[in-house]
Amino acid sequence: MLRVVVLGAGAGGGVPQWNCGCEGCRAARHGGRELQRTQASVAFSGDGEHWFLINASPDLRQQLNATPLLHPKAGALRHTPIAGVILTNSEVDAVAGLLSMREGSPFTVYAHEKVLAILGANSIFNVLNEKNVRRQPIALREPFEPRLPDGARSGLEVLPFAVPGKSAWYLEGKVHPGGESGDGDTLGLKITDKATGKFFYFIAACAEVTDALKAEIDGAALVFFDGTVWRDDEMIKAGLGHKTGKSMGHVAMSGDDGAIARLADLNIDRKLFLHINNSNPVLLPGSPERKAAEQAGWQIPADGTEIVL
Repeated sequence: MLRVVVLGAGAGGGVPQWNCGCEGCRAARHGGRELQRTQASVAFSGDGEHWFLINASPDLRQQLNATPLLHPKAGALRHTPIAGVILTNSEVDAVAGLLSMREGSPFTVYAHEKVLAILGANSIFNVLNEKNVRRQPIALREPFEPRLPDGARSGLEVLPFAVPGKSAWYLEGKVHPGGESGDGDTLGLKITDKATGKFFYFIAACAEVTDALKAEIDGAALVFFDGTVWRDDEMIKAGLGHKTGKSMGHVAMSGDDGAIARLADLNIDRKLFLHINNSNPVLLPGSPERKAAEQAGWQIPADGTEIVL
C-alpha cells in the first residue's frame, strides 16, 4: 500500500510570505490555517513505518511536527521514521530543510550529480555528517530502490526523469558547480510500490508541458504538478516581481500552453497542483481561478492531505 502525505503545497516562501501584503497573503493571515501553505514537499511510504521525503523545504521542522506519522516512535530517545530524502532540484525551497536534519539520525540524500555538486560546493551542508548521511547520486531514466537506514530493501522504486526547467536562481550569472551541460537540474519522479504496482508522479517544477512529458504521465493514478502561477505574467501584473513564470522555470496553469489545457486530454485519476505561489489566485477558495481549476478536474491540496493508493 502506497501512502503519500502532502507536507507543503506552497512555492518558495510559503503562504503567507513573511514580507508580503498581497491579496493571497492577507487572506492567509486572517482567514485561518486552511488558507496557509508551507513550502512544497511530500512524504511517501510503502509500509507506513519507513518514509521518504521528496525535497526538504525550509519549513521541514514545522511540517514534521504537524505530521504524527513522521514523529519519533513512542519510548525512543532518538528515532525518526524518515529513511531518505530525494531532491528534484537545488532551489532553496527544496534543499534548505536538510539543515534541520543535522542531529545525527542516519538517512540518505538521493539527487542527480549536478545537484549533489551544488551541495558539495556549499560547506554549510557539511553539518550533515557523512557517517550518518550518505549522498547517493541518481541518474536520469535509471530506476533505483531507496534503502532503509540498515540497508534493507524498501519495496519501492523511484524513476527520475528530466523535465524542462533551469538551474537554481542563485546560480544565475555564476559558474554551475556541476557544469552547464546536460539535464539534471530539474527532475520529475515516478514512485512505484513494487508489491502492488501502484505509482504516482511528482513534478514540482516544469517550464513547459512537452509531448514527451504528456506521454510519460498519461494513465497515472495520481500526479502532483507544478502550480506556481495562474498566468505567466502574474507576478509582474501584481507588482510582486519582474519575472515571468516561464523565466523562473514554471509553466502557468492557464492559457493554451498552460498545464490545465495541455494535460486535459490525459487519463489521470487524480491531478493535484502544488508549489503554488502566494500570487496565484487559485489559492482563494471563492476565486474564479479556483473554480476553473476544479471544473477541469484539478485539486488544490491543503498541507497535511493524505492519499492512499
